Amino acid sequence: MVSPWRWRIIPNSRQLLVLACLLFLFWCMTLYRVSNFSLGKQKESEVLKNEIISLSEKYVRALSRENTDIVDGPYAGRFTAYDLKKTMAVLLESMLERLSRLENQVHHVMNVSNSSLANLTRPLLTEQSEDSIHAEVKNVSPTPTVTLTTVTRSRLIEFGPMVTQGVREVGKSKRIQLDLILGKTEACMLTEQDKQVYTKCEGKLEWMRQMWQSDACYASYGVDGSECSFLMYLSEVEGWCPKRTWKKNVKVPIEDKSKVQYIDTNDDIEGLMKILVDPNERQGYAWIRMRIRKMWPKWVLAAGNLKEKQKLEKRRRKKILVHLGLLSKQSGWGFAENQFKGGPLGELVQWSDLICTLYVLGHQLTITSETYQLEKILSQLPAANSPCQSRTDLPVHIIYTDIVGLRQFKRYVKGGYGKFSCLLRIVDSFGTEPAYNLRMYAKAHKILTSWGGQDLLPQQFFTMFPHSPDNSFMGFVVEQHLNDSDVKGIKRENWALVYGKNDYMYEGKDKYLNTIKKRLEVHGTVYVDEKAKTKRSYMPSFVTNHGLQKPEDFHILLRKSKIFVGLGFPYEGPAPLEAIANGAVYLNPKFSTPHSSKNIQFFKGKPTARELTSQHPYAELFIGEPYVYTVNMHNDTQVLKVLDKILQNKEFTSHMPYEFTEEGMLQRMNAYIEHQNWCQFQKQEAKWPPHSAISFVMGADGQSCKDACWQQGLICEPSHFLQINSARSMKQAKVDCSREDYVADIFYPGYDPHSNECVFQKEELLFSCVGQKTNFRRFCPCRNYIKGQTALCQECL
Repeated sequence: MVSPWRWRIIPNSRQLLVLACLLFLFWCMTLYRVSNFSLGKQKESEVLKNEIISLSEKYVRALSRENTDIVDGPYAGRFTAYDLKKTMAVLLESMLERLSRLENQVHHVMNVSNSSLANLTRPLLTEQSEDSIHAEVKNVSPTPTVTLTTVTRSRLIEFGPMVTQGVREVGKSKRIQLDLILGKTEACMLTEQDKQVYTKCEGKLEWMRQMWQSDACYASYGVDGSECSFLMYLSEVEGWCPKRTWKKNVKVPIEDKSKVQYIDTNDDIEGLMKILVDPNERQGYAWIRMRIRKMWPKWVLAAGNLKEKQKLEKRRRKKILVHLGLLSKQSGWGFAENQFKGGPLGELVQWSDLICTLYVLGHQLTITSETYQLEKILSQLPAANSPCQSRTDLPVHIIYTDIVGLRQFKRYVKGGYGKFSCLLRIVDSFGTEPAYNLRMYAKAHKILTSWGGQDLLPQQFFTMFPHSPDNSFMGFVVEQHLNDSDVKGIKRENWALVYGKNDYMYEGKDKYLNTIKKRLEVHGTVYVDEKAKTKRSYMPSFVTNHGLQKPEDFHILLRKSKIFVGLGFPYEGPAPLEAIANGAVYLNPKFSTPHSSKNIQFFKGKPTARELTSQHPYAELFIGEPYVYTVNMHNDTQVLKVLDKILQNKEFTSHMPYEFTEEGMLQRMNAYIEHQNWCQFQKQEAKWPPHSAISFVMGADGQSCKDACWQQGLICEPSHFLQINSARSMKQAKVDCSREDYVADIFYPGYDPHSNECVFQKEELLFSCVGQKTNFRRFCPCRNYIKGQTALCQECL
């Protein structure tokens, strides 16, 4: 018999199973509690760590603000920035953890399957639709955001704002993965050579670092705050920086020749008249239309003659905007209202001939004069006001305007002005010198005027006469109303016709005109205002006044006269050339003290320090005797002597400088349009005028480059200053520099003849032909020129 006690001690299999279940349940509960406790601890430590990091960042910023001016160090005091060491361990630990996480993700990308790699390497956006890209991205692992790299450039810039933001992020993610897989590294740093060749790049780059978020357009072109994206944008879109900084082998895009429009000359005057439609009742274009119709046969003939001398076919058609700001109602000048009432016509002559030239050369013109017309044209381009300076979608290739128009232009485009500035050609009768053009320099030297400070290249200003080599000479056409048959019936009288159509021009000229009266009859063409007849007249009573004449009648008077008498004002008008073309000798008043902004109110505010030695410097320097005699009108003896010399000549022959003919202007302006390009920001030697036309001259002490070149029978050529702005060039000129310096001023490059210290130009906009300085010899680029076509060199055609 089994003992009961034994039965209680030895359990059966059922009891053992129950016990095992209880033990397993207890173990699970214990494990759950331990796991839950550990997880809670882990979460708590994670929260605490993040809180420590956040508080540390706030602590660093607070310490930095409170202790900016306190000397740092372990013994500098209790509340110094040296306390930052207490936070370093936590911050470093956080940085290491983030780096480790990034390393794991990059490792994951490196192990992407071959199929994913094949998808990534397919051409992006050019061969795939948006839908296919969105479909593919599901199979691509997300990657951390890093800076843009090599492959980003061409795709990102090409499509820019045309692609939606979502697609752009997908595309960028795929390109970044591809770069990482292929092991490419970023090299978006400017070399010293880059800085020398692209002089504006570094400044633009610094601006982008600070202001890239100021407008959404930068992000639309792929700018994301990284150095590479800045450089890519500044090179591909705006052209300020070199492309080779991140990609050594840049492929030159192949131009689609089928889209290029080639032109020949245009002789359809009605097509031009359709463009020259007055925008309002003020009839601002009336005088211009009249002049064009009158001279049109000569323009067509001139184009045919020029085609026989040089090739005018296969030129590219340019879209050109012509905006006549002076005719706008906002200008307040009243050019439109006074064009047939004795108002100034010199500017209208120049605009008329410019419009004719551009049209006859075959280019596509848009002509405006009122601001609302300008706004309408620019509003067609959504990016007109955008500061992002992409010129690929601009509606024009060239813009001709005046200073008034330039102001109106700036007022409308505002931040977008930068993209248009290199397209501008400013019609500027008297010119703008480099010292007055650069706003920062003009302001520092207290010569800033309302007309200056435009910060354009000096050659972007187009003048009426070639008086300043720093600017471009546009000129005009001297009108010849009389043909050979008309001239035969006109007898030359013993007349002196006075140059002055307003009564005030005669003030103080009685003695001078009385002297002339001793040899010739004096005639005038003064406009008489019927409402002001009671006012005192400055015109002497012995002057026979014919009143304001029509151009044809005025030319008949010139044909009848032997002498055309200048009164000293207006300066540099077209009438003296018209007189010479009709055989009348021009009596050019010489100024004992040169006229300039220093002593003549008329020049006050004009952006030039040019000193006029006579009423018409061009006639004095480029024409001269026997067609022009420059005299001191206050010296009676000299005046009579010159008159006697002129009157001894029985034949009065006409003379016309080629550059003031229709053909000459067509030739000159065509050369400008074909060769002048200011939208290339790379610092490089000028290719036009060609090097074969250039000579380098060392000026005398205190001599300007303008005078130094002219002394050698040459003309200063500012586009080649860059070529000699170095110590090597100075050494080639046999000048050993004792010291070298770079300074931003209008006198450089050159050297001090006493110390042999060489100074070179630091600011390209200050390269100047007219700057001169005592105890300093300037190094000057000079070119030859075609006689009668001073704007062009002998090799320029």
